[in-house]
Amino acid sequence: MATERPQPPLVGEERVMLRAFLDHHRATLAMKCEGLSDEDLRRRSMPPSTLSLLGLVRHMAEVERAWFRRTIAGEDVPLVWSPDEDYQVAYDPTGSTRSEAFTAWEAEVAHSRRIEASAASLDVTGHNARWDVDVSLRHVMLHLIHEYARHNGHADLLREGVDGTVGA
Repeated sequence: MATERPQPPLVGEERVMLRAFLDHHRATLAMKCEGLSDEDLRRRSMPPSTLSLLGLVRHMAEVERAWFRRTIAGEDVPLVWSPDEDYQVAYDPTGSTRSEAFTAWEAEVAHSRRIEASAASLDVTGHNARWDVDVSLRHVMLHLIHEYARHNGHADLLREGVDGTVGA
């Protein structure tokens, strides 16, 4: 089944455009992982990097949870894979499967969408305990767009290394 990737509007209200760009990048990451086995998804890039497609999906589940649930919604939930607050743990795909990683990531994306949709405005703020600062929902959405865009560049190279597939 092919991932449907929404195209952001060329003109529109700020929140609609931010939501569309974020969903576009979420779908791009999913597309880069389509049709690959668990082994392919765990394949690491060139040494010394341990980056893998599955590690990126796991990392983005942590990022979604940290920014939307913990920061904006103020939920007291641990990271998905690290009880010690070590964000690097998610990058390790050892023993992980597509099912495990995508189930967690998709659940966090659903929470994020619910939190964003229920916020009164982009000016809603939450506290980021890691940085000890208050941030707006606008900042969080822009930060996630940046984070996905950066990691989708990594995903482009990782996918090409697995089977030669290029492009989005």
